[in-house]
Amino acid sequence: MTTCIQDVYAARYGVDFRPIDFCDLTAVAAACEDGVSAFFVETPTNPMMKVSDIQALADIAHEHNALLIVDNTFLTCYYQRPLELGADLVVYSGTKYLCGHNDVVCGFVVIRDETLLERVFMDYLSEGDALGPFEAWLMLRSLKTMPLRLDAQQERALSIASFLKNHPHVCQVHYVGDPDHPHYDLSCRQSSGFGAMISFTTDTRERAEQVLERVRVITFAESLGGVESLITYPMVQTHGSVPHEIREKLGISETLLRLSVGVENLDDLIADLKQALA
Repeated sequence: MTTCIQDVYAARYGVDFRPIDFCDLTAVAAACEDGVSAFFVETPTNPMMKVSDIQALADIAHEHNALLIVDNTFLTCYYQRPLELGADLVVYSGTKYLCGHNDVVCGFVVIRDETLLERVFMDYLSEGDALGPFEAWLMLRSLKTMPLRLDAQQERALSIASFLKNHPHVCQVHYVGDPDHPHYDLSCRQSSGFGAMISFTTDTRERAEQVLERVRVITFAESLGGVESLITYPMVQTHGSVPHEIREKLGISETLLRLSVGVENLDDLIADLKQALA
């Protein structure tokens, strides 16, 4: 039986999670009428690349005395700065783009309010959730090259998204840097870049599985954000614990693939996708 992660945490910590489409501001405001402590929003979302209006969400959250927490893993502080748009806390999977080399497992939280910072810092001291010296050194190494890595990855992602959009076996491409993306204008307003995460659907499930089996330059693996290009199958990997009916509603289907573009030669990456999709 599939267990939804949010149900596990709700039972363990007494937290009431209510999933909502943060792109629908009217629905968000209506959901607050029953009381709310915080919004936890990921933008762009994984893996469908939907973009939420951070400033508008901050206004709604603060109107109801709630906190706005933004997961900024996909764009990082290099391309998007949620605190400047009104967010109260920003969280990162440091394992991903901040590290960029797939050799550190960690996370970060950035907090606007000093009082809240003190509360979180006390938890940090009590639970001992801190990086060791070597891992901290690796992260400092990684941050020095982050702009170089992200710009190179984004440059390749823009070209790959264009290639996929024109491929006969690709039905839909989700990339926030695509001018046809429904939230492209919003991305341009609140971000300085688009990142290097792409999701796309193939014409059949067999084709999606074929891509995973045939890629050679790109690696079939679940993580993201490193200098190596990785492709994953959200339906059975990152979102395997999500109930089927919710996955289908979100668009996480049997033909959806998610690609984290690395820094390999662009021609090699496109050639690899071309032969895998053939």
